[in-house]
Amino acid sequence: MQISKNKVAGIHYTLTDNSGNILDSSKGRDPLFYIQGIGNLILGMEEGLEGKKKGDKFQIKVSPEKGYGVKDPNLMQQVPIKAFGGQEVKPGMKFSTNQGHVVTVTEVSTETVTVDANHELAGVELNFDVEVMEVREATADEISHGHVHGPGGHHH
Repeated sequence: MQISKNKVAGIHYTLTDNSGNILDSSKGRDPLFYIQGIGNLILGMEEGLEGKKKGDKFQIKVSPEKGYGVKDPNLMQQVPIKAFGGQEVKPGMKFSTNQGHVVTVTEVSTETVTVDANHELAGVELNFDVEVMEVREATADEISHGHVHGPGGHHH
């Protein structure tokens, strides 16, 4: 059976950037289970998995446009340091805004803090080493709920 729309696939993967730094991996964990073609994964990953079958091992290179997007300079802004209520603020720290967005601190000066609301992988070309562990039909409940149930998936 091949990975196609509304099929459940279980995959092992290792994600690296172009410098070979490991950004994420399923090694030592259960495979990642998802439903193909409904947006559970980034577009470039779904496109690269389409048509694969159990036992296939391969690489997928995903451009920022089909991954987490290109960096949007409009999502970076300077905030007065006093908006942080006197707490210590350092680059790399993450905060939630009043609108529920997560921002990452990129710079701190005596007067301002520069925050970035882009996804941390925006603008990054992604490299996946993938092995397909399982492919099966999704159940009607899984399709209507939009996620995998049972082993490797969501439990109600």
